[in-house]
Amino acid sequence: QLQFVESGGGLVQPGGSLRLSCAASAFTWNYYAIGWFRQAPGKQREGVASIRSSGTITAYADSVKGRFTISRDNAKNTVYLQMNSLKPEDTAVYYCAAKPGYSPSIKVDDYDYWGQGTQVTVSS
Repeated sequence: QLQFVESGGGLVQPGGSLRLSCAASAFTWNYYAIGWFRQAPGKQREGVASIRSSGTITAYADSVKGRFTISRDNAKNTVYLQMNSLKPEDTAVYYCAAKPGYSPSIKVDDYDYWGQGTQVTVSS
């Protein structure tokens, strides 16, 4: 079973940047697409970005296109989310998750394995 350790969250001013990391422990890591999701207080969890198992195909929510970039290093079993031009509305707990199969998806229900989350706060 996959287990994740997320890191990189914190407090940042509007317009700033953060890079989140998601490190997984599973020898079958390469067979999973990985997604980043977020949940703000009082709101439903939503998909942010996802990446194919090979790293060649990505998907993004419209709200983050052009600002966030997802990437993966399969040799390190790690997926990254580079977040630039952050806005207060990006404030949320960010989770990484894995879905069996190769294709990326930003649908919450497609994912079976979830991390514990890391807090991102964008505020002046």
